[in-house]
Amino acid sequence: MNNRQLFLSHLAQTTDFPLMLEIEKTEGIYMYGPNGEKFIDLISGIGVSNVGHRHPQVIEAIQEQLDKYLHLMVYGEYIQSPQVMLAKALSDTLPAKLDNVYLVNSGSEAVEGALKLAKRFSGRREIICCNNAYHGSTHGSLSVGGNEELKRAYRPLVPGISHIAFGETKDLTKITESTAAVIIETVQGEAGVRVASKEYFKALKAKCNETGALLILDEIQAGFGRTGKFWAFEHYEIIPDILVCAKGMGGGMPIGAFISSKKIMEVFKTNPLLGHISTFGGHPVSAAASLATIQVLKNENLIEMVEPKAHLFKKLLNHPQVRSIRNKGLMMAVEFESFEILKPIIDRAIELGVVTDWFLFCNDSMRIAPPLTITMEEIHESCEIISQAIKEKADN
Repeated sequence: MNNRQLFLSHLAQTTDFPLMLEIEKTEGIYMYGPNGEKFIDLISGIGVSNVGHRHPQVIEAIQEQLDKYLHLMVYGEYIQSPQVMLAKALSDTLPAKLDNVYLVNSGSEAVEGALKLAKRFSGRREIICCNNAYHGSTHGSLSVGGNEELKRAYRPLVPGISHIAFGETKDLTKITESTAAVIIETVQGEAGVRVASKEYFKALKAKCNETGALLILDEIQAGFGRTGKFWAFEHYEIIPDILVCAKGMGGGMPIGAFISSKKIMEVFKTNPLLGHISTFGGHPVSAAASLATIQVLKNENLIEMVEPKAHLFKKLLNHPQVRSIRNKGLMMAVEFESFEILKPIIDRAIELGVVTDWFLFCNDSMRIAPPLTITMEEIHESCEIISQAIKEKADN
């Protein structure tokens, strides 16, 4: 049996229509198939490859760590250089109060840890989240998601969950002294790149301070330079109580984290002992890759170039079929009239060598979130192909 047949026979499927692209190798923004096919990855593996595929500095860090050790012990017991160096490097990118890092394996796990931490520290049980939010697909993270279609088959979920409208200041009255935490994406991703105002986030933080609720910012998609700042919350002049990150954090390796103050994080030490446990959290190879990713983002001025690159995308994708382009940096949604118009464009673009996608809760918009390493020339090439796909599939 070939790989295609094995894929369909033995790998658990999540839809009846997987993309079925077979990739043999990658480099930078490019993915290559076994028969010489070449694809531009304009979605970074859904926000993961912020520094491109197989960045040389990330590969070097992985190889160096492979020669030292792999897994040693459950999280938090042994002193492991990649973990502690990464925790320090993350802290250095953040305001002083966010100085304590818990390393996990994924974004969903980071959300789970953040929710537990908020409940344990506050002694409260209510969690407030947003309509059309996406925080992951594990039981707890699904519970604070905002789309009933994804949740219906798995109820009952975690109790005590309330929803508010993202960006609507009037809904903040729902935050009370019973609220353990508000969890919110700094930029809503799967809703189709929805951006709230600075005034909204300041009002949200003020309401949390007033009621004693903790503010959890989910930057699983928006963090690590994606929006034009290292952390998206820097655009809004607020500081979360707990910060969640993953995806672009590992340079392609699986890793996530929830970050808070030492005072808040210390509640995991008692009542009960080992209040949060992870066997593979902060795996030394992933931690080494993440540390290298931070260094690349800083040393190659990738974050400073996000806005000019986003501007070029918007300029080149100015087409009559495009109804609007929403973005925060290189986190972009190109809106068309309907899914029926968009889907053939996406399919044709893939045939022509550019991989894009739509959003879980917004199927009339094309997802564009390229590696931050993409060049101006590569943006021109990508947009020419997308424009050709639009001309072939939507203009006729």
